[in-house]
Amino acid sequence: MKIAVSSKGVALDSEIDERFGRAAYILIVDPASFDAEVLDNSENINAAQGAGIQAASMVSGKGAKALLTGFCGPKAMTAFSAAGIQVFTGQTGTVRQAVERFKQGGLQPAAKANVVEKFGMTGGAGVNASGPQSRTGGRRMGGSGRGMGMGGGGRCMGGSGRGMGGGRGMGMQGAGNLSPAVSSKQESLAELKKQAADLQQQMEEIQRKIKNI
Repeated sequence: MKIAVSSKGVALDSEIDERFGRAAYILIVDPASFDAEVLDNSENINAAQGAGIQAASMVSGKGAKALLTGFCGPKAMTAFSAAGIQVFTGQTGTVRQAVERFKQGGLQPAAKANVVEKFGMTGGAGVNASGPQSRTGGRRMGGSGRGMGMGGGGRCMGGSGRGMGGGRGMGMQGAGNLSPAVSSKQESLAELKKQAADLQQQMEEIQRKIKNI
């Protein structure tokens, strides 16, 4: 009987790679003799799709009857089920340790996938309803966003306020705190009124002179 184990390295004492479809290597181990054949899985590490199915095909082609890994996606699980290969997820430690646990007979085969498709892909975030999050360092959108809004009680433009954002709004400025633009307009209007009054006086003087001629 042969056992497939997802691995980060080529030796029996290499650490198990938790990603099956995107594992660096897959070791085909004879649990009786611990002889191992190394399968290079590098072509599937960054595959856009089908990594699990391709890796499952390699395992099946080598005649393995069981897979020891950390996480296994739905498509790979379907392929293994069709091939009659048992999958044992949740494995940690080294390849040798996982095979030893299998030989002792204490492992239970998984009934279904424990991650979603494309788990382990660079920049991905594969999770299942109750399983772990992908360790690719992605961040979720949402949460503590800041919005632009017209709020009350904040400072305002040209007066006692601070513009938009953070719940601070645009308020009405105080009547006694005129901006330079407003002051300039009022001064111009006063000057025009004064000129109009002067012209009116001149017109009245001209009219009197006309009458006296």
